[in-house]
Amino acid sequence: MANPVVHFEIQSTDAPQLHQFYGDAFGWSIDANNPMNYGIIGAGEGGIGGGIGPSMDGTNLVTFYIQVDDIAAALEKVAKLGGKTVMGPMDVPDGPTLALFNDPQGNTVGLVTGM
Repeated sequence: MANPVVHFEIQSTDAPQLHQFYGDAFGWSIDANNPMNYGIIGAGEGGIGGGIGPSMDGTNLVTFYIQVDDIAAALEKVAKLGGKTVMGPMDVPDGPTLALFNDPQGNTVGLVTGM
């Protein structure tokens, strides 16, 4: 696959509750020992890694991230095909660069480089 899905994310108005829920429901080991209380979930055998964190805008959101070589170019192509940039490229401290877009039906999807 040219641009694989490499990460998923669940944002919640009560992230600690979802850390507990998903940990108990699926046996996931969730490490939220960081200043943002962002729960890092390991990939496990045959899976992809993800995270559960606090909502940035007070809404619940589930999204997945597609790895690309050039976020700006990917957002440009998305726009030409009817999508809309929701969040332009943002560098995560000590981590990758992220962006979000809405597809033509309004679904929010992430882009990532540097993972």
